[in-house]
Amino acid sequence: MSRLVELRGVGRDYLVGGSLVRALVSVDLDIDAGQFVAIVGPSGSGKSTLMNVLGCLDRPTRGTYHLAGVQVSSKDADERALVRNRLLGFIFQGFNLMPRTSALENTELPLVYRGVPKAERRKRALGSLVRVGLQDRIHHTPAELSGGQQQRVAIARALVTDPPLLLADEPTGNLDSVTTYEVLALLQELVREAGRTVVLVTHEPDVAACADRVVTVRDGNVVSDERQVSPHDARASLEQARRRARQVGGGP
Repeated sequence: MSRLVELRGVGRDYLVGGSLVRALVSVDLDIDAGQFVAIVGPSGSGKSTLMNVLGCLDRPTRGTYHLAGVQVSSKDADERALVRNRLLGFIFQGFNLMPRTSALENTELPLVYRGVPKAERRKRALGSLVRVGLQDRIHHTPAELSGGQQQRVAIARALVTDPPLLLADEPTGNLDSVTTYEVLALLQELVREAGRTVVLVTHEPDVAACADRVVTVRDGNVVSDERQVSPHDARASLEQARRRARQVGGGP
């Protein structure tokens, strides 16, 4: 596997009320292409700050960050914006979809920012929505979609630029158990079948259990990095959750 992410001695300090807060102390982390990595830790552990650094939303106070061979830790805000547009796809807990815009138009949006011609945008967005199983919902607005369908639109939007790294920030936090496993099954398939690389922040052990690796952050440091030989099968859990939902609802 090729090295996609390399952090060396990465720290991030903030001034809060005149006091220095070390959100990240000194983080070393490598992620290879094609891995599904969960980042976990208690509130205030530094996992969200780590995600912001990985996503080029924040710049480290010290240390180096290489993404796909690009040294991004010293880049300014405009340069980091270019990196985000070219190398990263984001999936958020709150979906972040434009409310009066169709699934197709929401998915096209990153390509608009790239200046991709309309016909090419449409073709790529349609392919991305087919990949997440929403080919029959392309003209629906977010208000006409379920929470799980909205999250799949968000995943399609993250995929449409074909980025080497997908970052998912609590992507199942607003979803019920059935929809949670729908999203996790899709992420597992993207890793296993399409060779995507996914880094997911979560506070839910059941979600982290579906990843190939679980990186635990505490007090601004990585305190453990465990590879899971047999990650939990989200597709199997999805079928079980659907059966339970049918039983509760009185269905066959």
